[in-house]
Amino acid sequence: MTACAIEPSADPGNDGSPRAGCSITAEGAYAARLARSGESGDAWYPERWTLDGPEPYAVPLPGNQPEEPGTEVQPMGDGRVLVHRVAAGRHVFSLLYPTGPDTGELPLGAVECPADTTGLRLLPPAPDGERAYALAVGPRSTVLWQVAGGALGPERLTEIPGRCSGGAWLDRTGRILAVDRETGGRTKAVVVDLERGGEVSPLLQIAADSDDRILLADPDSGLVLIRSDAPSPGHERLGWGVLGSTLPVRFPECLRLPDCVVTPFAIQPGQVLTPERCAVALRVDGAFGSWVGVWRPAERQVRHLPAPEGWLTGAGLWTPEGELRLPCSTPHLPCGVARLAAPGAGDERVRDAEDAGYTDAEESAPGESGEPGTADTPAPAPPRPVPLQQAPLARLVTK
Repeated sequence: MTACAIEPSADPGNDGSPRAGCSITAEGAYAARLARSGESGDAWYPERWTLDGPEPYAVPLPGNQPEEPGTEVQPMGDGRVLVHRVAAGRHVFSLLYPTGPDTGELPLGAVECPADTTGLRLLPPAPDGERAYALAVGPRSTVLWQVAGGALGPERLTEIPGRCSGGAWLDRTGRILAVDRETGGRTKAVVVDLERGGEVSPLLQIAADSDDRILLADPDSGLVLIRSDAPSPGHERLGWGVLGSTLPVRFPECLRLPDCVVTPFAIQPGQVLTPERCAVALRVDGAFGSWVGVWRPAERQVRHLPAPEGWLTGAGLWTPEGELRLPCSTPHLPCGVARLAAPGAGDERVRDAEDAGYTDAEESAPGESGEPGTADTPAPAPPRPVPLQQAPLARLVTK
């Protein structure tokens, strides 16, 4: 299952309160969020959701005192919940787990950042579910930390020149990480290889003077969703490409919704040779609230669906069979999952897309496809993503 890779579960909003969303493990078994407690509803505690059983259920994990609104929580593959707290300028990490009626806590250690560091935040859950990572952003460089899964507490892995944000995993082993790096006034997505000492290489280079960010990636098909102002300087557009493909990134007109902000949050996994068939779930925010959009690269339209009641906005996952699962919480059903069947992509649309030059993974150069399937077999040089290079701007926009 491909899970949310957009926002930390407790990223505070403008009013200082956590967003309503949650963080989901890469395989979709667990989720975690901050929930309200107390008569006034102004106290917060971590909550773990189990999603892979017959019915979803939640386990509260309150600590000795309420959490701050900005506390980050992230589920691990074994069901424990990683908590990132800030105390006296130190970033403290612990693992929470249920112990009967109480909550057990395993302290992992703390990270102390220089005074000029603008923040430290968790990256999306790692594919293996055993490790967790965070970015500490300074004025001229960013430090990548492994904050869980190590032998001796938080470990400083590498320092990346530039200010990094975002984050998406490009493989199923947790080796290849994509981040957005700002240098020289421009932002470009780059690849960080964790098994090569944090080696950095380009990923998105659409135009020399464009800002190119990666939003979401599916390791099975190589499909990536990006945001760039290359086709319309000064105005960012949503686009898509395929890792390892020789074809350029495309910016479909159907993803331009006037007066709305469109954010992809989940890609259908398992479509190894057909990235154009992958269903993509979109969060659409407009003047009248938020709703769900479903789109496929092979289609030239977005299908709009009403958001289920109590949706933890921006969180969700796909099954390989094409069912979209959205975690929801209401006073009557505190822990629930809405299941939506994705509108099907007809064969005629897919053939039209292929005739129009849409790529699939078979067009990737040998050994450079970036597909995770080869990562299961040890090899001296694992596949690496190929930069998604520019083409004449007339070819960048498709309708």
